[in-house]
Amino acid sequence: MKERVLVCWSGGKDSSLALREIMASDRYEAAALLTTVTSGYDRISMHGVRCSLLVEQAAAIGLPLRQVAIPPAASNEIYEASMKAAFLDYKREGITSVVFGDLFLEDIRKYRDRMMAEIGMTALYPVWGKNTAQLARDFIGLGFQAVLVCIDPKQVAEKFAGRFFDDALLADLPPTADPCGENGEFHTFVFAGPIFKRLMKVEKGEVVTRSSFCFCDLLPIAAEPT
Repeated sequence: MKERVLVCWSGGKDSSLALREIMASDRYEAAALLTTVTSGYDRISMHGVRCSLLVEQAAAIGLPLRQVAIPPAASNEIYEASMKAAFLDYKREGITSVVFGDLFLEDIRKYRDRMMAEIGMTALYPVWGKNTAQLARDFIGLGFQAVLVCIDPKQVAEKFAGRFFDDALLADLPPTADPCGENGEFHTFVFAGPIFKRLMKVEKGEVVTRSSFCFCDLLPIAAEPT
């Protein structure tokens, strides 16, 4: 019997690749998605995507979703307390492993390992250490589709907000940018690909700058059955 695991879910590219690895695994089975959202804004924390799109995304993938609400500009203590409470709820259901889509930032991995160890759970990293240039190409080749919903204008130009994650984007990224945005250059929202059970449609809305980041709003379009 496969071990049921919780997937820490951003709605973006790296967590989608991590989920795909879990879905293809002979050892693990994804039980649910867990996403941090910002209360008062009703959007995915850091990414700025509407929670209504997040809910539709999880439904199109076919997995239960839990949203963990944190206040705007939440301290790390508040974030940790909220996440640990959610993790412990799943632990009481017999789930003891949590999947993360981190790629190579050692300090982030050590932080997650410490937080998991404190509550007696284990962190899993299905895409850890993979070459990010190849991983970006694999993402596209597998048929995933995503939009850049948040960019850091200190690392990439504002014009990248709202662009599709495709070969043309990879060619246009500055050489200083990681192809998967692992250093916070950009965040994505995935709306199609092999992890989806049904089609999901989105349209690009207004591009705004807020708190030193540039966000492209996405608007939901009713999903269609495959």
